[in-house]
Amino acid sequence: MSKHSTSTSPWSDRLRAKTPVELASLATGATPGITDKDAAEEVFAGTARSLAKQQEQLFAASLFGGEHAVLLVLQGMDTAGKGGVVKRVAGPMDPQGLAHHAFKKPTEEELAHPFLWRVEKRLPAPGFIGVFDRSHYEDVLVPRVHGLVAPEELESRYEQINEFEKKLVESGTTIVKAFLHLGVDEQKNRLLRRLERSDKHWKFSTADVDDRALWPSFQDAYEVAIDRTSTEHAPWHIVPADHKWYSALAVQQLLAEAIGALELGWPAPDYDIDEQRARLLST
Repeated sequence: MSKHSTSTSPWSDRLRAKTPVELASLATGATPGITDKDAAEEVFAGTARSLAKQQEQLFAASLFGGEHAVLLVLQGMDTAGKGGVVKRVAGPMDPQGLAHHAFKKPTEEELAHPFLWRVEKRLPAPGFIGVFDRSHYEDVLVPRVHGLVAPEELESRYEQINEFEKKLVESGTTIVKAFLHLGVDEQKNRLLRRLERSDKHWKFSTADVDDRALWPSFQDAYEVAIDRTSTEHAPWHIVPADHKWYSALAVQQLLAEAIGALELGWPAPDYDIDEQRARLLST
């Protein structure tokens, strides 16, 4: 294999979570499937063009009764690169077919409802690619680390998530879940860079430093969440995230494979082409 070579096996196969998960045994700086950044950029550029076409086909199909939608769920520690992945992967696509939402700490109104209530309102409609930057998984991760809910409630939430995602898939939504697996040392470097640049100070939060003390607890929470909710209908994928070029490419490939599996084409017109051509020529 040359240094510019890539693997031919599906990205979904090589990155799919193998449960039980042991995150400490998975290298955050690995680049499975591709061996060189330059080669990655070439693959990324080519897939960006085909993915834009796939997205247009998905949207066009919905105008003629198609019920397919796609939901990309991105999770990861602070600075794992979720926002950057969204910018790179979604950038070449048509905004009219995208639905993006970044979930923050629940509001008082949201806390007054079942935890999936705020998520249901943000689901992509048929024809759309929805992107969740953080998601309903925050409602099992943060509560587990900070002891905000009883263990029985956490177990119930894992079950509710599985049932929720199963119903989504059955209704026509393809779910792609990616955990951006960042190393603790790389996170420190990224946080330090934010402090060194005035244009990045707004992205820094003192809570990020507080959470570093809870790193083992968060890793445990992710392991449990992935183990409990990586299913046949909505499997988790673990994406090494120390190299931003790799995590963007990996998520792009996972998304492209998922949409490709829908075997979309262009919808047949609901009019007679020859008749309409004749009408136009007569004007």
